[in-house]
Amino acid sequence: MELCDPFSLNGHFLTIVLLVDLEAVAETVENSTDQISAAFEGSSIGEPNVGMEFESEEAAKNFYEKYAKHEGFVVRLDRCHRSEVDNRIISRRFSCNKQGFHVRVRNKTKPVHKPRTSIREGCEAMMLVKVNKCGKWVVTKFVKEHSHLLNASGSPSYSKMIESKDRIIQQLTKELEYRDRLCQQYRRQLFSLLETVEEQTESLSKNVELVVNNIRNL
Repeated sequence: MELCDPFSLNGHFLTIVLLVDLEAVAETVENSTDQISAAFEGSSIGEPNVGMEFESEEAAKNFYEKYAKHEGFVVRLDRCHRSEVDNRIISRRFSCNKQGFHVRVRNKTKPVHKPRTSIREGCEAMMLVKVNKCGKWVVTKFVKEHSHLLNASGSPSYSKMIESKDRIIQQLTKELEYRDRLCQQYRRQLFSLLETVEEQTESLSKNVELVVNNIRNL
């Protein structure tokens, strides 16, 4: 009678179990990746570009302030240009608060005080808007690059995104720990089964040997 190889059988059993666990973990990781992507997409703010239109100067200011908050810098209400006809503002530049350099004017009549530390670093990041013939405020110039590091970690959207990623990482960690414990349990069961098969094989060998000896004696 041909006997099945117990190691081969249990090897297939272990392979099936591990494949099931790996598929479950892969599905969890894929779902978590989708959640992270959704968090990134939900927190994204459109970048200014030349040709973008706004209904008013205030709308353009609000948009650039939201963009600045997301990127991690503060907006400075910079220079404007007025109409020679009615003196209304027809163009406005919104700059980074670190635009330009601080120029200290010394007053000889007042006592000398310790100068305050200036936050200006000559940053050229800005958005320039002008009124067109239709009354729309149009972006005519946009400089994205800053001459300093941005404080993106201070923006609420960035903080929410980090919190969301941390929660997903914690969930993944717990899931992996559970799968690891499950694999260890399967491993113990497999070793116990192998020990049982080994004991049965040894017992069968002794019985076969006893039968052979009896046949010889006869």
